[in-house]
Amino acid sequence: MRDPILPDLLQPGLALVFCGTAAGRRSAEEQAYYAHPGNLFWRALHAVSLTPRLLAPAEYPLLPTLGIGLTDLAKHHMGNDDELPRDAFDVAALQQRIRHHAPRLLAFTSKAAARAALGRQADYGLQPERIGDTPLFVLPSPSGQARGHWDLAPWMALARAVKGD
Repeated sequence: MRDPILPDLLQPGLALVFCGTAAGRRSAEEQAYYAHPGNLFWRALHAVSLTPRLLAPAEYPLLPTLGIGLTDLAKHHMGNDDELPRDAFDVAALQQRIRHHAPRLLAFTSKAAARAALGRQADYGLQPERIGDTPLFVLPSPSGQARGHWDLAPWMALARAVKGD
């Protein structure tokens, strides 16, 4: 079996795991999640106080110390969603990883990721489904290509949920 484009950043006891669709080309090149300069992921994490400072993409291995993990639906493909083959998303493998590590919350970093995992359209926020005991949350994509749909409010709601506010 070939190695994933980006390794999962998962371990038991995490408060939150973010799940995207697949590594973008820039992320694959730099071997760092959400590495494109136009991606708002790292700025959003800091803006909603999930990180104490603005982290650079290359610092992603620090996230578990903050109770945060990272994964993707497509571990062996890279590129924009419209470039991925139909069978790129491995929902069963994601479910297995989440059941095994049991984070307190799983957040999809786009409606596309949520739709692939849930098999239906989803609005932003907490969803009725769970994977094992893990509640699911949907966020607006931080990708620069999705800027027209950007809204920090769901990210703030996620941070409140993680912090128990």
